[in-house]
Amino acid sequence: MSTSAASHLSPAFPARAPWGTAGKLRAWQQAALDEYLGRQPRDFLAVATPGAGKTTFALRIASELLQRHIVQQLTIVAPTEHLKKQWAEAAARIGIRIDPEYSGSSGPVNREYHGVAVTYAGVGVHPMLHRRRVENRKTLVILDEIHHAGDSKSWGDAVFEAFEPATRRLALTGTPFRSDTNPIPFVSYVAGSDGIRRSAADYTYGYGHALADHVVRPVIFLSYSGDMRWRTKAGDEVAATLGEPMTKDAINQAWRTALDPQGSWMPQVLRAADKRLTEVRKAIPDAGALVIATDHESARAYARMIREISGTGATIVLSDDTGASKKIEDFSAGDSRWMVAVRMVSEGVDVPRLAVGVFATTISTPLFFAQAVGRFVRVRRRGEVASVFLPSVPTLLQHANEMEVERDHVLDRQKKGEGLYDSEDALIAQANQEKDTPGEQEQFSFEALESEARFDRVLYDGAEFGLQAHTGSEEEEEYLGIPGLLEPDQVQMLLQNRQARQLARSRRKPDAEADLSEKPAAQRPVVTHRELSGLRKELNTLVAAWHHRSGQPHGVIHNELRRVCGGPATAQASAGQLQDRISKIQQWATSAR
Repeated sequence: MSTSAASHLSPAFPARAPWGTAGKLRAWQQAALDEYLGRQPRDFLAVATPGAGKTTFALRIASELLQRHIVQQLTIVAPTEHLKKQWAEAAARIGIRIDPEYSGSSGPVNREYHGVAVTYAGVGVHPMLHRRRVENRKTLVILDEIHHAGDSKSWGDAVFEAFEPATRRLALTGTPFRSDTNPIPFVSYVAGSDGIRRSAADYTYGYGHALADHVVRPVIFLSYSGDMRWRTKAGDEVAATLGEPMTKDAINQAWRTALDPQGSWMPQVLRAADKRLTEVRKAIPDAGALVIATDHESARAYARMIREISGTGATIVLSDDTGASKKIEDFSAGDSRWMVAVRMVSEGVDVPRLAVGVFATTISTPLFFAQAVGRFVRVRRRGEVASVFLPSVPTLLQHANEMEVERDHVLDRQKKGEGLYDSEDALIAQANQEKDTPGEQEQFSFEALESEARFDRVLYDGAEFGLQAHTGSEEEEEYLGIPGLLEPDQVQMLLQNRQARQLARSRRKPDAEADLSEKPAAQRPVVTHRELSGLRKELNTLVAAWHHRSGQPHGVIHNELRRVCGGPATAQASAGQLQDRISKIQQWATSAR
């Protein structure tokens, strides 16, 4: 083991060194290393976007500290069993021997090893075992994806108890933000001007900087809407368009209907993604694609669809499959087209040839989304472009548009009454509690009936492009055929040109042929849940006013509006349906004067 060997590790192990970086650390790695060696801190938090090369950076620090005898051993803590082995393989390439099979029952560590790799769950089971190790010998603890130490309070407590005596602690993460307020051990929190404490990194290297440095791929998001129909537990059939304004519950049901293997939405989107993969493989022959599925049953169904579409099978990776890690490794080393995974391809799992993704899960937290997209951004040669297919769901589109936003973990939450919209939210909540009929109970369990997909828009670098188009149409092909090798500014220019051509063609169409929205994506914003709640509030306010004027019960008024305007109950109505009812009751009020 030597720092010389570490300096020759690929800047983004386990991938090949990308364009312009071979034989040396990347600029951010060198700057972060200089910062660390200059300060020699006990704790150091490095936040770097997925694919930037955090493993190489950490192992370079480890080799420096071992060679200088500042530490005598390592403990690497990773989220999964697969990542333990990946860390051991990376360390072995520079002469650092790590035991990835170490456990509390395996006895003392063999003296041939420089350290061990364990999981956060393993530390949670035996915190005192690891504490004794770091008390007995000077230890560097590398906490990979440290936000996982906040997955539960017990894990956080165990990590703190186990590694509080450590000589040095190096924390790494690509996604430091969490939706909860569980404190992450050994992370500093600094109060802002608003009094809220946020995590403070010692070095940050975000996606925007990495994209400018050609360290990660540009990502284009291809969003698909479509017509959905489902039946509620109450027996009502609901028809809606994915991407149109709906209540939060209706959005979730439409989303789940789209992902249902029995419908047409998933086969149509997978067919589009397979066409995109074929285009990408013209420039990147071994490019692969990944479907991120919600559950095992759906994953198997998606794999059957892929075989029918592409004529070749897909590698299926399930969370309870004992051979999952081996399947990922084999897929990464091969050149087959498709892999379908459930919860196994998360942060740190590296398959550098992945270039096309299908986000086919209803998990929508910013953390999960960033981890999922991180599987596609690792660059191997300059100009590679990643493509991710999404349902047109407001939350996902917002995440896609905020790819370059750097976030921190917020430890505190605003107290009740401090939020800008608190008073408005209270009014909306009160209005939404009013039922269409007395005692009516909306049920949100459902049965998916049918679905159809439509190309909706492309999102790139915070901007949106494209007109709506039927799957298989010439308009859709315009975007599926974007070359797989482009510079970031070329992607922007090409998308603008594609949209301009679509608009020019649409202007030449007779009005009768314009069966889909002919407005550019930027002029077709997805209405937020807050805006939809505002429409429901306005309708309920008008119904209350009409009740006072006419003496009719609220439920009778709502039912009459549904009879005249059509559509489901207020809680499930789209923005257009709500606006129709608002206009109708305003018409009643005007006519009654």
